[in-house]
Amino acid sequence: MSQPPCSVLSDATIMRMVAAGRIKLDPWDEDMVQPASVDLRLGGSFRVFSNHRITAIDLREPPTELTEQVVPPDGEPFVIHPGEFCLGRTLEHVELPDDIVARIEGKSSLGRLGLIVHATAGFCDPGWKGTLTLELNNLTRVPIKLYPGLPIAQLSFMTLDAPAQRPYGHKELGSHYQGQVEATESRYGVTQTT
Repeated sequence: MSQPPCSVLSDATIMRMVAAGRIKLDPWDEDMVQPASVDLRLGGSFRVFSNHRITAIDLREPPTELTEQVVPPDGEPFVIHPGEFCLGRTLEHVELPDDIVARIEGKSSLGRLGLIVHATAGFCDPGWKGTLTLELNNLTRVPIKLYPGLPIAQLSFMTLDAPAQRPYGHKELGSHYQGQVEATESRYGVTQTT
C-alpha cells in the first residue's frame, strides 16, 4: 500500500490548520502568513555567553550555566556585535500535532545583512510545544540592533507519511526543551528524568 506523498503546506492549508486548532501559533497574526510559511517575530529575551567562566567547552563534560539571560528594556534594542553568537527566542509559542513537522529558516533580507538565525537547530519535531530558540550570529563587521517584535524568521510545515509513534515530549524520549518559554541554553549531555 503506497503512502501519500509528504509535502510542504501552502498558505491556505496553514490557515485552515490553524483555524482548526491542529497547528497553534500564539500570538496568531494572519498577516504573517507567506505563500508556504509563516513569519515569526523576535521575542524579548536573549542568552549571551559568559566567556570568562570557562576555558573551553568540553563535550564529554558539558558546562552548565554557560550563558546569562539579557532582557532589553521596553523599546530598547539588543545589540549583537560582529562575530558574536547568542541565543534568542521567537515571540510565538508553537504547538505541532503528531503528524506535522516544521523547519525554521532565516529571512532572506536579514541574511543579506549578515544576520544568521539558526546554526543547526532548524527542525521542529511533531509534538513540539514551546517558543523556538534562535541561534543568532552576526557575520558582519558592524553591530546589528535587534528589536523584539520584528519579523526574524519563517516557519514552514510538512506532513509526515503517518503520525509519529513517539512525538516530541514522549516520556521515552527525554525531550529536553519541551514547553520552553525563554531562549534556552544547551542541555547537551543532560539526562532527562521523568
